[in-house]
Amino acid sequence: MKTVGIIPARMASSRFPGKPLAKILGRPMIEHVFKRAQMYPEWNGLFLATCDREIEAEGKKQGWPVIMTSDKHTRCLERVSEAAGKCGIDLAPNDVVVCVQGDEPMLEPNMIAAAITPLEKDASVNCTVLAMHIVDEELWRNPDTVKLVHNMKGDVLYTSRSPIPHTNKFTPELNARRIYGIFAFRWHFLKTFNTLEPSPLEIVESCDSNRIMDHGYLQRIAPYPARKSFSVDSPADLKLVEASLEKDPLWGKY
Repeated sequence: MKTVGIIPARMASSRFPGKPLAKILGRPMIEHVFKRAQMYPEWNGLFLATCDREIEAEGKKQGWPVIMTSDKHTRCLERVSEAAGKCGIDLAPNDVVVCVQGDEPMLEPNMIAAAITPLEKDASVNCTVLAMHIVDEELWRNPDTVKLVHNMKGDVLYTSRSPIPHTNKFTPELNARRIYGIFAFRWHFLKTFNTLEPSPLEIVESCDSNRIMDHGYLQRIAPYPARKSFSVDSPADLKLVEASLEKDPLWGKY
């Protein structure tokens, strides 16, 4: 089973234009993401996918393989699918394409392994999402944090920016989970995903995963314990990341 990683990035973020090149501890955010993703040892290829020449220039300066994509994509998985088809690796239907979102500068390589594991263990699983345990109520209530609920088998039922599952008093024992920006797809299903029409709940929640459930397919969670790991959704998040990265065990290894 071949495994290809695609890191999608674009300058035209609605909430934070130019986000991939924003500096964190003196380095562009996309550098943190790419170099940390490179630490996963089992890639058959890891690629930066973008429609922007500024990001392409940064990737080429770093010596990374860069795939230019359409500027018409509205969802990251559309960009990932186009890039995977152009990456130069002959992907069989059950090979794995991993989307590593470009705004996760604190990712750990074992997160990528965790996202792939359900596909290795169960041939019936076609796609996964890294689902991190939420132990902090503020994070649970934050609309920038996409939460998910799943059934007892581990298949996602719904994703939302609202605090779900509902409770009058939050505790870590609620076992609430949030989407962390690492998704793994079998190649044949990623192509299927991109033939599906954007769904109402995907649009209203602004989350790709709802398209899967809305069309009657399943996405398996890849459970992951709580980590102090901040995504970057706004300029204010840069300071949170910087303060945490200085104490991060991977900082200084790239």
